[in-house]
Amino acid sequence: MEKYILVTGATGGIGNAIAMKLADAGYSLILMGRNEEALNNLLNNLSGKRHLTWAGDIRDKPKLLSFANELSEIKLSGIIANAGIGGENTFEDKDRWNEIIETNLTGTYLTVNSMFPVLVSNPEPFKQVIIISSILARLGVAGYSAYCASKAGLLGLMRSWAIEWAPQGILVNAICPGWVKTKMSEQGMQGIADKLGVTTEEFFDMAMQSVPLKKMSSPAEIADVVHWMLTQQSMTGQTIDINNGAIMNS
Repeated sequence: MEKYILVTGATGGIGNAIAMKLADAGYSLILMGRNEEALNNLLNNLSGKRHLTWAGDIRDKPKLLSFANELSEIKLSGIIANAGIGGENTFEDKDRWNEIIETNLTGTYLTVNSMFPVLVSNPEPFKQVIIISSILARLGVAGYSAYCASKAGLLGLMRSWAIEWAPQGILVNAICPGWVKTKMSEQGMQGIADKLGVTTEEFFDMAMQSVPLKKMSSPAEIADVVHWMLTQQSMTGQTIDINNGAIMNS
């Protein structure tokens, strides 16, 4: 039976790597993102033919429900909730608190719940929901209160769904990446470097002082773990930390 996996934020660094990995592994994909042109470019670079795309905002509940209805005949095997935005927020007139929380946390809540009927209708004994959170769910960073809160909230959401949906054979887990080589991390490093009055290279060396392996992960490494998680049938309500040793939860 053909296995469809839905990937949100599919055109970003991690999402793109996940899509490439899963397509090469033989999955059919439902690619979600805001930019239709970027989605089509990704689609043209994927192996396999039976992929679908959806361009829209994961905060748009009516549009998500309408799309889920269109997928009623699809046998959805898994959801990779990867979409999110980063950056700082301050308690001022241009506070980004609502934007970040509504995208990262509420957007994930709306997307997965909207697709739940499609997922649960699949007769396979086990289905998967994998949420891409962040190392900042584990620690705080000044000026990133919304991002930290949204990513920590995703872990609470994951645990609740893992309990709620276990009877339907839906396994729900999360990944907390540390520094990953993406445009979002580059922008974050640049912003912090500018505030500190140092170069990006100097801040990179500073950041790596708290990373035992002294390196960032590649998006492909995150994709490899996602691929493995889609095959397992015994783990739910768990978080895997991929951070080169920056935080060790043992």
